[in-house]
Amino acid sequence: MKTNGCLILTALLLAAATGFGGTSKLNIVFMIADDCTFRDLGCYGGQAHTPNLDRLATEGMRFTRCFQAAPMCSPTRHTIYTGLYPVKSGAYPNHTHVEPGVESIVHYMGALGYRVAQSGKTHVGPAPVFNWEKIPGANDPNFDKVDAFLADCKKGEAPFCLLLCSNQPHTPWNKGDPSKYPPEKIQLPPYYVDTPETRDGMSRYLAEITYFDDQVGQALELLKKHGFADNTLFMVVSEQGNSLPFAKWTCYDSGIQSAMIVRWPGRVEPGSVNPAMVEYVDILPTFIEAAGGAPDPVLNGKSLLPVLAGKQEHKKYVFSEMTTKGIYFGSPHYGIRSVRSERFKYIWNFSPEMEFKNACTRSKEFKSWEVLADAGDANAAKLVQRYKFRPEFELYDIVADPLEMNNLSGNPEYAATMTELRAELDHWMARCGDKGQETEMAAREHMGKAEKEKD
Repeated sequence: MKTNGCLILTALLLAAATGFGGTSKLNIVFMIADDCTFRDLGCYGGQAHTPNLDRLATEGMRFTRCFQAAPMCSPTRHTIYTGLYPVKSGAYPNHTHVEPGVESIVHYMGALGYRVAQSGKTHVGPAPVFNWEKIPGANDPNFDKVDAFLADCKKGEAPFCLLLCSNQPHTPWNKGDPSKYPPEKIQLPPYYVDTPETRDGMSRYLAEITYFDDQVGQALELLKKHGFADNTLFMVVSEQGNSLPFAKWTCYDSGIQSAMIVRWPGRVEPGSVNPAMVEYVDILPTFIEAAGGAPDPVLNGKSLLPVLAGKQEHKKYVFSEMTTKGIYFGSPHYGIRSVRSERFKYIWNFSPEMEFKNACTRSKEFKSWEVLADAGDANAAKLVQRYKFRPEFELYDIVADPLEMNNLSGNPEYAATMTELRAELDHWMARCGDKGQETEMAAREHMGKAEKEKD
């Protein structure tokens, strides 16, 4: 961003604290997809047709290195709404809940005078911690009801913090128009096996990304309709990666890296691209500070206001964890932890002797890979083996190998890098109260009763 960062940051903080023109406080809209790999979006170089997101990126800031701490829905959403890493809050398995005493966005933004409302998918608990205004609807935002909510906000004095939570492009990939994505014309990444089932699934998945993009467009139009477009911080994120192999349920970048686009008229430079390494845990502190508050020291994240003002650096390391204990069709236990620096990704697999299982390994796409592997296809056999059986340690040069295809952990040239990253990971785990395998084995204690019965 070509500007005087100090002056812009000062103006940004003053605007956040006093409101725009001293007459109205900033409104906030946060929008999240579900199981969407960031690199598939049009404005991130992907194949999905995303005109609304593309336009949003020209009007705001597009982050190229945004990460989350868990590649699953429930821990991810708990992290966003509590500002705490998953193990720290207790919400580290899927189908989970936070520990007693944890506060959420409802408490923090409510204390600043905000109406906190939510529409669409929740997947968090317990309900008293996330006691927001619930805008009626199913798993997707109900935009007729959102329209009514915004009309009501226009009559009142209180600013709003609105959470619009899509269920797309989560499976079963039955929304949108897949005819726009002919399977034979789709480009597959090198970590996919090229089968008809893979191409069909990818076609339907891309169609649902476009469906989500239309939801983004609806939200933007409603803000404009009610006169909120110019004094609203609008943030969109893509959540964890899709449920095809090597994304969701893994700590590879396709699983833990996210799209993030922020439009804030008059405060964020239109069309800017920021490479700062940021995390989902930073979102709540950002909203608090943008609203004129001081983030609680108990929160694990750091406000992004300096980054939104143009600063190109934020964190030196980002972290993630994956817990299969408690997921549908998961391995009995298979904990994963990772740390990523500017250049390298270090992954620690707790149970390399076990087969890695989840809903993906039961999908028709993955089963088609296994059929091809059993028929003697060497590439299919290699990818199936790589997905189901992992070494204890993995190391990737993210700059030279962004798709994480070449594991360097056995190369003595990188021994010092392994040591450095392991020390950072150990420190993060200690700060979170993460005891590794012991924490994994206790995962069921953090799940709701109904979900324990399903497991």
